[in-house]
Amino acid sequence: MAGLSGKSWNYVSGVPETEDQQRMRFQVELEFVQCLGNPNYLNFLAQRGFFKDSTFINYLKYLLYWKEPDYAKYLKYPMCLYFLDLLQYEHFRRELVNAQCTKFIDDQQILLWQHYTRRRNRLMTSTVANGANQEQNSNVAPSNAQQNGHMSTKMP
Repeated sequence: MAGLSGKSWNYVSGVPETEDQQRMRFQVELEFVQCLGNPNYLNFLAQRGFFKDSTFINYLKYLLYWKEPDYAKYLKYPMCLYFLDLLQYEHFRRELVNAQCTKFIDDQQILLWQHYTRRRNRLMTSTVANGANQEQNSNVAPSNAQQNGHMSTKMP
């Protein structure tokens, strides 16, 4: 965590954090930011009034540092950054109270993942197939040349 010392000041107490405190805050914030990728959790927060609290809104703004590459590389669920961006808008935060809105977002997220998975599988399959074709072509090329007499010393 020493390399991530850009966020090492405790603004509540006004003193620098120890390395253990930095590590703990890093882990807590990492976990929380990733939770923001779950629309049902966002609905939970909205129904309990968190998105009406200016301190919480400021905290969400503070968490935007997770979009920096030095921090984003630790995320397992990058979709959370998209939601973190959307949470900067009051209209989006207001709509999250509505369970139907949350269900719609959840459904769209699942459809995106399904599409991504199918597309990734197709790309992986075609890459493997292209690699096999290239390998076959490189193995076939010398034998074609030999059949045409280019590499052979025998005359037909």
